[in-house]
Amino acid sequence: MTISYALSHSQSMQWDDLQTFLAIARRGTLSAAARELGVTQPTMGRRLQAMERRMGARLLQRLPGRYALTALGESVLANAERIDAEALAAERAIVGRDIALEGVVRLTTVDTIADRVVAPALARLQQVHPGIVIELVPDMRSLSLSKREADLALRMTRFEGHDIFARKAGSFSLGIYAAESWRDRQHGADARLVTVLEDQEHLPEALWLRDLYPEASVGFRSNSREVMLSAASSGAGIAALPRFRADAEPGLIRLNTTTPDLVRDIWLGVHADMRHMPRIRVVMDALLNQCNAMASAMQPA
Repeated sequence: MTISYALSHSQSMQWDDLQTFLAIARRGTLSAAARELGVTQPTMGRRLQAMERRMGARLLQRLPGRYALTALGESVLANAERIDAEALAAERAIVGRDIALEGVVRLTTVDTIADRVVAPALARLQQVHPGIVIELVPDMRSLSLSKREADLALRMTRFEGHDIFARKAGSFSLGIYAAESWRDRQHGADARLVTVLEDQEHLPEALWLRDLYPEASVGFRSNSREVMLSAASSGAGIAALPRFRADAEPGLIRLNTTTPDLVRDIWLGVHADMRHMPRIRVVMDALLNQCNAMASAMQPA
């Protein structure tokens, strides 16, 4: 941003110059001006020197213990204050729009978390902030936060990339479930598994299930936890399922009652450039509160 003040074409005041000039003019000393702008006193002194070299003119003169306006400084002060006021007004208008907490927030996660964790939390949030529009995308794929395929993501793996801000939102336990008919035939070659698609066999729950039932054959595969739960409760076989979901399912029994559950963490991620946007912030807070509220149900037995 270039601002000209009755100076020659080779003399111009940049935006940083404007802030430096106004801070010193208003505060009278380098130390007070530095505190206003959040920099050190030496930095403020260097900014003043750079401004004077760039402009080839002096707007401020050093007196014992303070700085005062020169005649040229007095002639441009009103214009500088007007431009500063207009910039602040524009900033308030932008912030005011964000404070209204309106707009779309696009969130991606796996289907079970979308259904049981995210949807209830954000429905309650909208009762307080009805201007926030939620786009919830249940998807096993990791949609890109950097490419703005989603604003937020809840995942069961850590996020990668220096441009992603992530924090642990909570954890949940998985158990081994099947319909009652599988209680007495869960071991040996007769056992059948309800598990993930082949390209997801690296997932911890798939490896855990295979480790517990090494001789079992696969009878049903899906990339949806909800589909797997329905298949298991309908008698298709044995599945590793989230306890916060499966414990309450009347058609299922938990088989691993004498062995530890598998515990997986939930991670909440957002692009660093988006994390302070108010509507993003309140959605993040709602999700974190929901995960905390469900902590007891998600902990291992």
